Amino acid sequence: MALHLGLTGGIGSGKSLVGRFLMELRGVLIDSDAVSRSVTAAGGAAIGPIRDTFGPDFIDAAGAMHRARMRTLAFSDPTARGRLEAIIHPLVQQASEAQARAAEAAGAPLLVFDIPLLVESGRRIAQFDRLLVVDCSIETQIARVMARNGLARGTVEGIIASQASRAQRLAAADAVLFNDGIPPEALRAQVHALAGWLGLPAVSSGDAGVTGPAEPL
Repeated sequence: MALHLGLTGGIGSGKSLVGRFLMELRGVLIDSDAVSRSVTAAGGAAIGPIRDTFGPDFIDAAGAMHRARMRTLAFSDPTARGRLEAIIHPLVQQASEAQARAAEAAGAPLLVFDIPLLVESGRRIAQFDRLLVVDCSIETQIARVMARNGLARGTVEGIIASQASRAQRLAAADAVLFNDGIPPEALRAQVHALAGWLGLPAVSSGDAGVTGPAEPL
């Protein structure tokens, strides 16, 4: 029976990088963001309902959801965000569950469910054996997202404000990785130090490219 690990963190925390490092421990990553992008791409299962609910202006020329326009609406109108989530979330959950069943059938020892809004969903936390939170300061989040996505500071601050607070995520966590002011190699070492906690064999530093000791969790 695979261990089901919930992985979450605020935008810009480095959660996706942690997910990739967990794959080095033979975990199978089920990325809800990737699934969400799939269902909102041209021809995706969410496109028809989005067009029906929000109108053709929210579908781009390629037939995908118009992400910039939808982002602006969703973060200015909580009601609109709720309507969008009601369309996308069930589709993402169905696809994620199908991926999990396939991975378990193949004998995967660890399933990593990368879910940005896991704490916000409340009841979904109980579906996982453990919850791992990736944490960093809000200023670090803002700087990373501005550099990565080219968004204005106010836009990033609005996204952060719409998510669970750091305190809420930390209170829900079974383990925390603090990813602030450290190189990727040190973050990888922290992840690999969790192998025993996850019931997995350790990966040697030579195999994983670890260059230093694990940082404190």
